[in-house]
Amino acid sequence: MNKRNVSVSHQAYLDRIARRQRRIVLIRILVFVLFLALWETAVRKEWIDGFIFSSPSRVLETFARMWADRSIFRHTGITLLETLVSFILVVLIGTGSALLLWYNTELSEILEPYLVVLNSLPKSALAPLLIVWLGANMKSIIAAGISVAVFGTILNLYTGFAGTDPDEIKLIYTLKGTKKDVLTKVIIPGTVPLLISVMKVNIGLCLVGVVIGEFIGAKQGLGYLIIYGSQVFKLDWVIMSIVILCVIAMGLYALIGRAEKLYQKKR
Repeated sequence: MNKRNVSVSHQAYLDRIARRQRRIVLIRILVFVLFLALWETAVRKEWIDGFIFSSPSRVLETFARMWADRSIFRHTGITLLETLVSFILVVLIGTGSALLLWYNTELSEILEPYLVVLNSLPKSALAPLLIVWLGANMKSIIAAGISVAVFGTILNLYTGFAGTDPDEIKLIYTLKGTKKDVLTKVIIPGTVPLLISVMKVNIGLCLVGVVIGEFIGAKQGLGYLIIYGSQVFKLDWVIMSIVILCVIAMGLYALIGRAEKLYQKKR
């Protein structure tokens, strides 16, 4: 916005908002730095056991060693690939299934209770079965990632499709439109914000499902590092892997948030 076209009071308000945002970011960084400093100090002063709780310096040393031998790239890349593949499949399967249920109301009435039950089922209970059915490989881990998010996606999107303004639908039919016209001109354009919101949730759920699958049947990936590190008491590996998972989750969420902002600008 051009400052010459903004009143003095409005500009002062914008400046206050900007200062507030900078202050919030600064406080967040300060809290994080203080946490790391307290953690490192507690280990060095032997207030807590460094063998059990590790420390920031030990995590960094572990990361540096795994960076040097390139193993961290393999484990992180595998988990990221599995998460992205499962996320894309969840979006495609979930959106397609929700559209099918909206298009065929009788089918939706038949399947809705089953979808509710499957969505309520603890997905960690499905992971061992997927490993047995599909084998201990990437396919089963991707399937575990899909199972965590897909049923909720179908239900949320179908609810959004069914909740579209009926007056807009009546207008399409009044103008001699078909159900296909309702879908392409009302349903899909009107539920894009809902789809983006569901995607922001699903990216984290897919990551959770992938890690659960790696806990059970993987020989590489961050989930494997966590479960193997806990078994052999290499807790530096465990904490480092958790930190990397947090960074991946934040990065993927930020990408979808960026896509949402671009969509809002184009509207």
